[in-house]
Amino acid sequence: MATAKRNLSEYNKEIIPNCADFKIGIVVSEWNKEITLNLLEGAKEVLLKSGVKENNIDIKFVPGSFELPLGCQFLCEKKEVDGIIAIGVIIEGETQHFHFVCDGVTQGIKDVNLKYNLPVMFCVLTDKNKQQSIERSGGIHGNKGIECAIACLKMIELKKSL
Repeated sequence: MATAKRNLSEYNKEIIPNCADFKIGIVVSEWNKEITLNLLEGAKEVLLKSGVKENNIDIKFVPGSFELPLGCQFLCEKKEVDGIIAIGVIIEGETQHFHFVCDGVTQGIKDVNLKYNLPVMFCVLTDKNKQQSIERSGGIHGNKGIECAIACLKMIELKKSL
């Protein structure tokens, strides 16, 4: 497991660029809301601490993780954003549904990245059970939302520097 003995919330604050003018979109799945809201909280906390103005953070909700790519695409087309964080949770069940949803969401978010030449961060937990998701959304492994917010800011900075 990639997060074994690792807290996702630990990071070097000196690596974060000046973000005062960054505009960030966040698309959040309503499915498993108790987990996705924790991921949102972690991401938003990092953005604010990094200097992103609260009115430059645009949060939109979609029904489930499968709708994340289209929600991100809507933001790319209708809002001026420098980067997007796609937040969702897909928990494996007893059917093949998990694999189809994971594949669709992964490919969809990748496609939005490339189509719009914009950092779209994959903050989607794909866990075997709800406990693993809890552990990665503010539990013993920290908060994946924090990690994805940092990645988003760094990718925006990279794009602006080129």
